[in-house]
This record gives sequence, structure tokens and C-alpha cells, in this order.
Amino acid sequence: MEAFALNTFYQILVFLHIFSAILGMGPGFILTTVVKSGNNMTELRHSYAIRHKLHIFVMIGGTLLLVTGLLMGALNPGLFKMGWYVTSLLLFLVALAMGPFALTPKSKPVKALLNSHHGEDIPSEYYPLAKALFRVEYLENTIFIIIIALMILKPF
Repeated sequence: MEAFALNTFYQILVFLHIFSAILGMGPGFILTTVVKSGNNMTELRHSYAIRHKLHIFVMIGGTLLLVTGLLMGALNPGLFKMGWYVTSLLLFLVALAMGPFALTPKSKPVKALLNSHHGEDIPSEYYPLAKALFRVEYLENTIFIIIIALMILKPF
């Protein structure tokens, strides 16, 4: 009976893990696209407001991904000997660290510009700032695609 309960709990964790990936990573892949649609400052500010709301799903989903992934590892310690699991975990931690160390420094000047600029025209200084931010976001999305591929294929 105990093995059945443990297996059921593990299957629930797998379900929550997959659901968390959809909840967290799905919106994360479109964060850059959302703000690219702004053609003037009002639209751009609105796009960044929508982006901020979507980012909440990314943070909740990402937290649940980490927690459920580690709980699955605790219940099945053999996962820590699997290269795909360890690599995925390390890549996830790198992506998590990119938030405060790469994304925040790139997003602060964009936010400051959005808050300080008057008028409807998008200032020319916005574009290189956004390009630098998007570059980091594309790198992070690439990391997440690699993680997803590792989770599906389990190649090593």
C-alpha cells in the first residue's frame, strides 16, 4: 500500500511539474513578442504592463517547476545520477540567476525611459536598450528550450 501511495504522489508531482512548465514557460516565450507590438509610447507602456502581468505566471510556474523537480529527485534519488536531470537542473539555476544578474540590469534603463519620456514618439535611445534586453531574453529562452528537450528526450 505504501509503495502505491508513494507512486501516486510521484505521478501527481509529474503532473504538477508538466503543468508548471506550461504555466511558467509558455508565457515566458512570448514576453519579448508582446512588447515588440508597441508603435507609440502609450502602446509600449501598455505592452510592458501586460508583460509584467505575464511575468507573474512565469515566476509562479518557475518556482513550482523547481520545487516539483527537486521533490521528484528526493523521491527518486537515482535522478541525480542521470545526466539529463543534473544538466537540466544546472541550466535552470543558470536561467534563474540570469534574472537578477542579467535581466534586471538590462530592464531598469528601459523602465526608467518608459517612466520619464513625455510624448507619443518612441525615443531612439529605447531601441538599443530593448535590443540588449531582448538578447538576454532570447538566450534565456534558448536555455529553456534545451531544458525541455532534455526532459523529453532524456538523452544521457
